[in-house]
Order: sequence, then structure tokens, then C-alpha cells
Amino acid sequence: MPLKSHGLTQARGYVKVCCLVGGCMCTLSDCVRVCVRTVSPLTGTVLLVFAKEDSQNNGFCWACEKANFRCNVARTPEAALECFKEKHHDLVIIDHRHSRYFDAESLCREVLLIHFYLNGFVDLFGVCCCRPDREEASVMPLIKSGFNRRYVENANMMACYNELLQLERGEVLAQFKLRACNAIFTALEQSQEAIEITNEDQVIQVGFNYSVVVEFVLMFPGSSQRRHSSMARIHSMTIEAPITKVINIINAAQESSPMPVAEALDRVLEILRTTELYSPQLGTKEEDPHTNDLVGGLMTDGLRRLSGNEYIFAAKQPHLPSHLAMPLSLNDIPPHVAQTMENEDSWDFDIFNLETACLKRPLTYLGLKIFSRFGVCEFLSCPEATLRSWLQGIEANYHSTNSYHNSSHAADVLHATAYFLCKERVKQSLEQIDEVAALIAATVHDVDHPGRTNSFLCNAGSELAILYNDTAVLESHHAALAFQITTRDDKCNIFRNMERNEYRTLRQAIIDMVLATEMTKHFEHVNKFVNSINKPLAGIGDEESVKGILTSPDNRILVKRMLIKCADISNPCRPLELCIEWAGRISEEYFAQTDEEKRQSLPVVMPVFDRNTCSIPKSQISFIDYFITDMFDAWDAFADLPNLMQHLDNNFKYWKGLDERKLHSLRPPPE
Repeated sequence: MPLKSHGLTQARGYVKVCCLVGGCMCTLSDCVRVCVRTVSPLTGTVLLVFAKEDSQNNGFCWACEKANFRCNVARTPEAALECFKEKHHDLVIIDHRHSRYFDAESLCREVLLIHFYLNGFVDLFGVCCCRPDREEASVMPLIKSGFNRRYVENANMMACYNELLQLERGEVLAQFKLRACNAIFTALEQSQEAIEITNEDQVIQVGFNYSVVVEFVLMFPGSSQRRHSSMARIHSMTIEAPITKVINIINAAQESSPMPVAEALDRVLEILRTTELYSPQLGTKEEDPHTNDLVGGLMTDGLRRLSGNEYIFAAKQPHLPSHLAMPLSLNDIPPHVAQTMENEDSWDFDIFNLETACLKRPLTYLGLKIFSRFGVCEFLSCPEATLRSWLQGIEANYHSTNSYHNSSHAADVLHATAYFLCKERVKQSLEQIDEVAALIAATVHDVDHPGRTNSFLCNAGSELAILYNDTAVLESHHAALAFQITTRDDKCNIFRNMERNEYRTLRQAIIDMVLATEMTKHFEHVNKFVNSINKPLAGIGDEESVKGILTSPDNRILVKRMLIKCADISNPCRPLELCIEWAGRISEEYFAQTDEEKRQSLPVVMPVFDRNTCSIPKSQISFIDYFITDMFDAWDAFADLPNLMQHLDNNFKYWKGLDERKLHSLRPPPE
């Protein structure tokens, strides 16, 4: 029994239906296999009907060859009909310029009749080639004859080529997809049992196919009604991601673009379809082991180790000081400590002098002064004693044994954050709740840091890595622990008197900023800041538009993320002596990690940080080149920081000078 008697369309080989169980093809109550042939672009077959060979005829022939179309040419109506009967054509182009040779409209009707007789449906795509002087004539006679499109005479090969591409990519391919979909859904309607969708090699296809998108459905007798309602729900869905909208816009633009533009847009789409939009590409720096190690150590979560020796960390409860040895107010700060903080509002403030004066506990003292300057206690409605207790509790959970990630680093980041918050453009962008969130986030952003990277913790199978699924392990721990310390005891709960909704807003902002310090998303944060804020600001001048960009909720988030990121890794922008001290401290911490990785037979995530062979100048040059320069260029363009950029330039030249002398140390040897 022919397929058409079942309402199924064979569609010239695009969809085939056969029985798996046995018997004739009409046994559709049994399991049905539907094979969908992939319809690839640029493989169509074109029939050209031109009475004589001329430049227009040759233009389409050349265009077909360039586009890899199979092309047949007929000179008479009789030859055209005979050729069409023998071979399948997806596109027919008929010359309408010379009515004395043949009637193009009559020929189109006859071609469609043959097509309908052979295939049982009318979906052939026909193009009529007309003279320019017929441009103003009505297209209704052509449409009634069955033509789908009118092409005004233009023998330029690229014009012909673009016309073919637009037809193939648009209407013709859409018909192929519709044809395959109709056949599949017809098969679904005829069967109450399992449907298997395969390719021509009988490999089961689930989901996306070039010619049709299908859902793999298991259906059982009596499930027809459920299937109908399920399919209706699927077709009514309107969820669409922003990147999908962008891709759709580019696809639409391609249809009417010249070939070079269309090819360029193809490359754009290839880039956009990757999920790693912000992953850096090292390019010429691939040969630099210092850059590779920094990127590998700071921007990955390591390689999971499969054997024992798990690194036990943070199983203990957070530590809180047993007694309050700090002064009750700012007025009681010892004079020698207060003296070291006199210029804390200057970028050149020396955090190491304060560290020495207060016996490696600078965070509480500096925190009290900066939080007072920004009115944090007034905003939170908390007493200064509560703030003092909170700062003590947070500082007690920084590891003084770490050479770099200790409370001095937290105090340094807090200082940089306060400095940035005073810049005019930043003040225009943020509200007081944002400023308070930024100061708190800077204070807690590395609390309980073990002096080891995320990669190390993941490789060692630490409890934190298991708890946070190897994802932003330390940053998640810092944020969570900060709120545990704060809320477990009313004596240090600085949020105790806040209104619930305001607290939730503040809490979310703090968490977001702490998580932004994770380096795996470094390039994402920087690029979003540049594209959403810097570039729009550069293109406008009126005050109202500037304010709109600066104060939009999404952009305020980007400003806060950029602010804490720059504060967190601002060491290369500090005065030279401070920069050198921080470089030595971070290097020592990385050296200690490499030593421990070797002792425990863990993967060494940053091999260049071997204390016996490492070049500190090279590592600083790589860090500045890869992470610092672009980010601070963007931040400077926003916040206006010429002094920082001058320090950065001076420090880079210093490290370059040491490297050119083949020195591996922090400083040149004494004269």
C-alpha cells in the first residue's frame, strides 16, 4: 500500500517510514522507525530555463558552481519539463525576459503540476528573471502562476550568487525542514507505540538535527492525549536567552549581507556559540611558563587527585577572641598607632608601618578609622563597640602565619576600597548601602584563607573543595564564614538592628563582591565593565545620559565588582617599596605551596614557583601583563587614577630592568 494512503508523505527521500516488526508498510500500529536525512546547505539542485546563452544565464551558472549547487540548463519548455521529470530540482529559475521564445508563466504552471503529480504536494521554489523595465509591473500574474520570487536582470556573478545563497539559506531550507517535520509528526499521529528517530546509518538521533528539531518521545497505547498536551506546551514556550537573541539577529542580518560580510558574521557566530566567551587566549604568550603557571594556578580549580592524603582544612569552628583587648573607641587608640594612620586617606599610605606598630593586627585599627569616616555604624544602627568586636572576630580568623593572605592584606584591600570610594565617578554611581557593602566585603574577602590556592585545595581533596564542589571554593568559604562569625553572637552582630529587606540587599551585595575576587571570572568581569560602562560613557556627553548609565542597577553591580577586584590585586600600583614587599610575600606563599605539593605528591599547579629556580621579576612581569594592565586601564578610564598608573609604569620598568640583568631576586645586589 503506498504511503500516501496513510496520509504520510515520502518527501523525495527526506523522510522514510518503514516497519520494524515485519509485515507490510501499512502495519503502522507496530513500532515505527523514522529516518531523517540531514539536509546540508549548499547542496541544492537548480534548473535554469533560458532560451539562449547570455550573460545572465552564465551569471547563474557561475553562481551555482561557486555555491556547489548542481545545475541543469534547458533551452526550451519541452526540454525543461523532460529534465524536471527525470531529476529532482529544489529551485527552478525561468527566463521571463524574452516572451517570443516561450511563455514563462505557462511553463511555471506546468512544472508545478508535474511536481505535484510526482510528490503529492506543492512546495517547489520558482524564481522569475525579469527585465529592469518591468520593475514597476504588478507581480500578481507571476504569483498566480506559481512563482515565489522575482529577480530583476543583473548578470553580475556576485549578485546571482547572493540571490542563490539567500534562497537556499532561507526559503528552500525552511521548506526542507518543514517537509521533514510534517512527515515525522504524521508518523507520530499514526502510532501509539515507541518512535525511534535515526540517521541513515540507523544511529539513534535525539534532539537537534540540521533539518528538524525533534523531541525523543516514548509513547504507550492510550497516551495520545498526553502527547498532544505535552507538545502544545513545548510549542508555547517563549523562554529565550539573550545570547540566542543576538545569534538570531546576526542570522537575519546575514540573509541580506554581501558575501564578505556574511562570511565575517559566520566567524562571529562561531565565536558566540562557544560557552567560553571570556576565557583568555594566550596567543604569543603561550611559550611563557610564568604566564601559563599564573593562569593555571589562579584561573582553574586544579586536577582532581584520585588517591589519598586528603588535605583537612576548616573543620574547626571559627575562632573568636576570648577577651576584648582592643580599645573601646577611636579616642583610645595608642598614639604610636594613630600616628601611622594619619595619612590613611592617601594612596601612598604604608600599611607595613601600621602592621609593625600594632603587632600584625592592623585590620581592627584601620577598620575602626575607615568605617567611622564613612559613617558605617550610623548606617547599620550599631554601637561602635559592636563594630570593634566584629572587626576583632574577623581579624582573629585571618592566619597570621600566612606570608601574604593575612589580616595585613585585608587591611590593605580595605584601604584601597576606601580610596576608590572617594573618587568622584564612583560616588556618582553608588549609594551608601553600596559603600557599606564594599567596605565590609573588603574586610572579610579572604577570612580564614589557608595560604593555598583553589587548585591546591581541589587537587588535595580538601573538605572545603568537597563542600563547594570544586567551584569558587575559597571565595564561597570566605563569604559564608564572614556571616557565620557575624550572626552567631549578638556582641559582634553589626547587622542586628537592620530592617530585614535592607539586610538581605546588603548581604547579597557583600556576597557578590567577595565572589567577584575569584580569578576564574576575571576577564568576564573586566569585559562586562568595559562594554557596559566605559564604552557607552565614551560615546555620550550630556549629564542625564551619563547619570543613567552610572546608576542603573546592573551597572552598579559591575562597578562594585570592578572596585573590589582592583583593590584586591592593586599591589603593582602601589609605591615601589610597597610593591616589592608584596611581591616577596606572595612569592613566598607560592613557594610554600609548591614545597607542600611535592611533599604530598600532589600535582604542582605552578611549577615556576620553585624557590630554587623562580625568577620573581619574570613572575611579576607576567602578572602585570596578563591581569593588571588592561584592568587598571579600564578602571583608570572610569575613576581617573593617574597616580596609580604612574606607579604601575614605574614598577613595571623596575621588574623589566631586573629581568634584563638576568636577576631572579626582589632587589639588585648591593653595590
